[in-house]
Amino acid sequence: MTTGNSNLPLVWDFIDRKKEVFTELADRVWETPETCYMEKLSAAAHREMLEAQGFRITEDVAGIPTALIGEAGEGGPVIAFLGEYDALAGLSQKAGLSSHEPLVAGANGHGCGHNLLGSASLLAATALKDWLEKTGTPGRVRYYGCPAEEGGAAKAFMVRSGAFDDVDIAISWHPSNFAGVQRETSLANCRVDFTFTGRAAHASAVPELGRSALDAVELMNVGVNYMREHMPSDCRIHYAVLDTGGISPNVVQAHAKVRYVVRAPELPGLLALIERVKKVAEGAALMTETQVESTILAGVSNLIVNAPLMDVMQDVWNSMGPPAFDDADIAFAEKIRATLTPGDVAASWNQERLEARDIPLADFVLPPHNEVRQMGGSTDVGDVSWVVPTVQAYGATLAVGTQLHTWQVVAQGKSPLAHKGMVSAAKAMAATGLAAMTSDQLREAAWADLKKRRRGQEYTSPIPSGAEPPVAAMTVK
Repeated sequence: MTTGNSNLPLVWDFIDRKKEVFTELADRVWETPETCYMEKLSAAAHREMLEAQGFRITEDVAGIPTALIGEAGEGGPVIAFLGEYDALAGLSQKAGLSSHEPLVAGANGHGCGHNLLGSASLLAATALKDWLEKTGTPGRVRYYGCPAEEGGAAKAFMVRSGAFDDVDIAISWHPSNFAGVQRETSLANCRVDFTFTGRAAHASAVPELGRSALDAVELMNVGVNYMREHMPSDCRIHYAVLDTGGISPNVVQAHAKVRYVVRAPELPGLLALIERVKKVAEGAALMTETQVESTILAGVSNLIVNAPLMDVMQDVWNSMGPPAFDDADIAFAEKIRATLTPGDVAASWNQERLEARDIPLADFVLPPHNEVRQMGGSTDVGDVSWVVPTVQAYGATLAVGTQLHTWQVVAQGKSPLAHKGMVSAAKAMAATGLAAMTSDQLREAAWADLKKRRRGQEYTSPIPSGAEPPVAAMTVK
């Protein structure tokens, strides 16, 4: 299925007219990096841009202070663009440098490029809005300002609240080493806190009176490690001890807390694996004569790809080509590449199963492939993809070999090469949105593909009923 749309030059022209102000938005968000559910300044910047561009605005979506929706147009189909603007902890870095030099030691930084992600998605939404107004076409464009993708599952809460119930097509993107269509699925993911409560005692005088919550955490971790041999090889479990019960070794620790992240290729397998982890926690409590409580903080579903939408986006990329990087971009990318290991560079090529080339910036569009591959991470875009046909682009905003969640991403986040990749991704998304807006056939094919891939399964939120968005910083993804 191809776009064949004569309106593409017009919608791309709308992007070119406004790319400077959206580049400024991306840089503004880069300068105020905020983590999970704490993105007050970043959300405010996006709200100001929505207002300036003439969108109708809804705030506090799903009870989340930093989630918002901008809508424009009337009647017709609803095309949604998903934006993000959360940062990561501990990745502060000066822009434009090819050496590790934090702005503020230990502070936040946009190590996943979400400053670019939100701005490009809003630019694409604005271009399609402008096209609707220019042509008088019925239809609605929505921009979803989504916080807390890094571990907070905001989109899952937004889906559960019904924010996507009337959306026809959803479109997003992510900064990358390459330009093209994202064709990989993601892992379903759940984040669970286990809190153990024991009994304090003098650890030397009367240790027999104590019941150590810290012992329970340690035993749980050992038990889960033994369980790894007996679970599917494509599942993942990580943990971080949040509270060891104090700093006094001569006191038996009465309280301790550990956070687990459990991942599986699909939601049903995830839920089964979580129950096994809970049993290990209960066993640790039994062995130590402590009590344990588990609290699910966040959960996301696996990502469902959509072949008709991917085919259209591939045609768009093939007609556009990669960003037009200049000599200065290449020179900066070479400096960044000098800070990377051979393993970093090899990983980027291997992730796309491409033969490695000695180039600092991608000068091609990713070729299509028919197999559905699994990426190692998780994303709350997965929950959207269960209820709405969803497609995502990759934008070439990074030197080849740059790995996400690193200082090198932050260093490149305000560079001209990143801005060019961002604008290119906006054009790919806007053109795909235009095709979906104007083609009943494409929308029908996308919905048919989603229903086929769900294999009769209805969406079930991985977040328990009654659980509220954890409006607090949680920075481990």
